[in-house]
Amino acid sequence: MSEISSYKDLIVWQKGLELTKTVYQLTTKLPENEKFGLVSQVRRAAVSIPSNIAEGRERGTRKDYAQFLRIALGSTAELETQLILIESIYPEISTASAQTEITHIRKMLYVLIRKLNSPSNP
Repeated sequence: MSEISSYKDLIVWQKGLELTKTVYQLTTKLPENEKFGLVSQVRRAAVSIPSNIAEGRERGTRKDYAQFLRIALGSTAELETQLILIESIYPEISTASAQTEITHIRKMLYVLIRKLNSPSNP
């Protein structure tokens, strides 16, 4: 197993970037009148996930790191909700790929938070 020397080494951060790219591609399918509504909101939620993972990793304490991972976790729920809304308003747009990515990221975040909160893990 390789050493984690940067947030860029974290698979969950890398997956967060991939999800963000997926979301940006998906939102190009939304109508122009959603540019300042759903498009902006969904993109911000997606960007928040890897951004908070990175910021937490660089904070320097396990407590801060875990807190920022919980914020990223909250952003996965926010994004998932927005994607459900997109599919309900625009049924011709599938968000299944992004939903699957969210599920994987959420599981990874839960594991990482649990490890950070474990007293046996220095």
